[in-house]
Amino acid sequence: MWRPHSILWHGLWVAPCVLLALLALLMSRRGLHRDFPAFFGYAVFEAMGGGILYATDNIPSVSPTTYWWTYLSFLVIEAFIKFIVIGEVFTHLLREYPSLGRLAKILISGVGIALIFTATIIAAYAAPAAFWLISATRILGRSVSVVQCGLILFLFVFVTHFHLKWERAVYGITLGFGIVAGFYLAYWALMAEWAFGQKTYLLDFLNMGTYLVCVLIWFYYLLVPQKSVTTSAVFLPENNLDIWNRELERLLQQ
Repeated sequence: MWRPHSILWHGLWVAPCVLLALLALLMSRRGLHRDFPAFFGYAVFEAMGGGILYATDNIPSVSPTTYWWTYLSFLVIEAFIKFIVIGEVFTHLLREYPSLGRLAKILISGVGIALIFTATIIAAYAAPAAFWLISATRILGRSVSVVQCGLILFLFVFVTHFHLKWERAVYGITLGFGIVAGFYLAYWALMAEWAFGQKTYLLDFLNMGTYLVCVLIWFYYLLVPQKSVTTSAVFLPENNLDIWNRELERLLQQ
């Protein structure tokens, strides 16, 4: 059971792809793809990309080199989409401060693009010559995971500090991304050190299982209706976000 290409291994790889395709379909039918276009694109890409990776890993005629090139390309595109999703989360959190929301989305997307190019170049030159493609993939994955963990941690601290209100769907997306980013960081760090020796496939089982849990989290927060709770209106005093948003709008109008 706990071996590569066992029934459990196939199930853990295929299940998130199928569920993400179903999630994208249900989001489209409920109109959620208009509210979260970046996350909708992420779900579609993961479903298709995961299926392609699964096929390249299981088709005997596909060489290991082709698989790792496919995996590296998948990681680059995935990292870019993830940064766009994080920017989308900031936009929703700062919905009452539209100028700040647009600025945050642009900055995060820009940082993401710059990081992807930088990490790719570093991975290409820092990897050992013998297995440079595998090493480059791991270096890239670890570098991107570090920044994504930092951004998501900053997002939670930011919301807590300014007492912003989480939307149910936004919280679910962020929670899932946080778990994925945190585990991926540990995964790539352990893989880089070959911490499990020849039993690195056990990390793959943990990786796939964790990702499946995150997909189920997204299903719950995006599709399960929230219980309506009646709350009285509370006046919130003006904070720095109001001032920053007003000043940014003034600068943009000049």
